[in-house]
Amino acid sequence: MPRYVALLRGVSPSNCKMPQLKECFQAAGFEDVRTLLSSGNVVFTTRDSSWAALERQAEQAMATSLGHAFPTIVRPTEYLQDLVASDPFAEFALPPAAKRVVTFLRRPENPGVELPLERDGARILKLAGTEVFTAYEPNPKGPIFMTLLERTFGKDITTRTLDTVRKCAVA
Repeated sequence: MPRYVALLRGVSPSNCKMPQLKECFQAAGFEDVRTLLSSGNVVFTTRDSSWAALERQAEQAMATSLGHAFPTIVRPTEYLQDLVASDPFAEFALPPAAKRVVTFLRRPENPGVELPLERDGARILKLAGTEVFTAYEPNPKGPIFMTLLERTFGKDITTRTLDTVRKCAVA
């Protein structure tokens, strides 16, 4: 059976405990469930299904078990492995200190803006299907890149560092 990762938006240790999240996914019938980090990454095995169907199933399970659902975007681990192997940031000359970020969209979008797009040191570099690749250098203004991403693609997105995506891909 395929292995998937549910990438939840807005999860932090203060608003959701990982053992409860794991139990919620197990109750929904997902197998070999584990949470990864404390930022809403749930890895599981289930029958092959569409991403959208798994997203709905996960959100319904959270609503039932937790009383609310976190917006969820699902990707197969194999898909994430291919994404990481493609080295999506290689074509860009980025400073060593730049954070590499992958934003996941539910469905492919055309934001109607020309990329790359830059604001206060954050650069949306490219859109490839359902993923957006951004780089930024941490600064005192905080997470400017999230504001730029939300203004460009809306709030129905979730973002992970490339290092987190790597960890999810092999979990």
